[in-house]
Amino acid sequence: MDESGGQKRRPEGDGRPGAPGPGKAPERPREPGGGLLMGRFFGVPIYVAPSWFLVAALITWVFGGQLDRVLPELGGARYLVSLFFAVAFYASVLVHELAHTVVALRQKLPVRRIQLQFFGGVSEIEKESETPGREFLLAFVGPLLSLVLGGAFYLALDLVEPGTVPGVLIAGLTISNLLVAVFNLLPGLPLDGGRMLRAVVWKLTGKPMSGTVAAAWVGRVLAVAVLIGLPLLTHTGTLGGAGQEVDGMDTVMDALLAAILAAIIWTGAGNSLRVARLREHLPDLRARALTRRAVPVEEATPLSEALRRANEAGARALVVVDPHGDPVSLVREAAIVGVPEHRRPWVAVGGLAQEITEGTRVAAELAGEELLERLRAHPASEYLVVEEDGAVYGVLAATDVERAFVKAMARPGS
Repeated sequence: MDESGGQKRRPEGDGRPGAPGPGKAPERPREPGGGLLMGRFFGVPIYVAPSWFLVAALITWVFGGQLDRVLPELGGARYLVSLFFAVAFYASVLVHELAHTVVALRQKLPVRRIQLQFFGGVSEIEKESETPGREFLLAFVGPLLSLVLGGAFYLALDLVEPGTVPGVLIAGLTISNLLVAVFNLLPGLPLDGGRMLRAVVWKLTGKPMSGTVAAAWVGRVLAVAVLIGLPLLTHTGTLGGAGQEVDGMDTVMDALLAAILAAIIWTGAGNSLRVARLREHLPDLRARALTRRAVPVEEATPLSEALRRANEAGARALVVVDPHGDPVSLVREAAIVGVPEHRRPWVAVGGLAQEITEGTRVAAELAGEELLERLRAHPASEYLVVEEDGAVYGVLAATDVERAFVKAMARPGS
């Protein structure tokens, strides 16, 4: 919908058609490979990223070393028990992400996929909640399920004998789920607690962007705190292991873990800011504002003559019409560039045109994500822009939308 409040304007021409350009519909950055497909949950694909196998091996090695001290009689079998723990832990993480997905689907928000990664999992929800209350609920339900799982495993400790394999596994799952809940409740993006903080600031200010900025900066502070504080806490024994000698390898591992966690939090906070800024400016992408003025030409018209008419009219696009004046095809900008100037008097525009289909016919009032989704669904270099009554308004070049898209991404946030 055009929200400018002004009169509808005709597209302005600022040069002749034929400017070079890739002629591709704008696309989101290409997704990384999803990894191994485990299955689908309410139609949402669940992937295990390759990095998960690395962290599973790391958990198996670390937990196996701990089992050697607690249950030395296991011998080499301790690594099988450790691998089972790694799988069970990530099954708990998957439950955490499924909770987000269920609430998102109930809010009619599309979920692209769930992916288990190096540090936990992620539910890729393509749109934001409509209200801060819904945003808060969507964020809180994940840590809530982790707390519930942690509590359930804690209660299950009464059902097993301490110092046995089941007892050690259940104790480990209790602690790990509680840690996942507490970590995700930290009030900084991209963590769930950051989204909850964003919802609170959004509610108080009435501006979702203000909430994103606040939560993102808290996230960056958390990243610095993790980078500096985690090695100090582990070195002093605050996080356990007091009284044990800390060797150089432990110090290096603690610092590496802190650096990776800090990098993930810092990068996630920055990405949240960029996505919020883009969504804030997406309504500025209007088909009507980006449309080029076009002149109608018949199929047999020489290209040189068609370009002359376009220049006289101040137009930048050519629409091929039938004898009744109805549009049938659009002359491709890239095809014009490919014709040498001395050949243009002998080349008919019909041979350089692409047929107008339902997919390449765009309403002049399309804007924002709706416009981008339309172009992604029907890739083409040019689109015929029409009014509600079917009258031709002009031609929308994908290159123009792409440039406006990039400009919107680079524009400073409000």
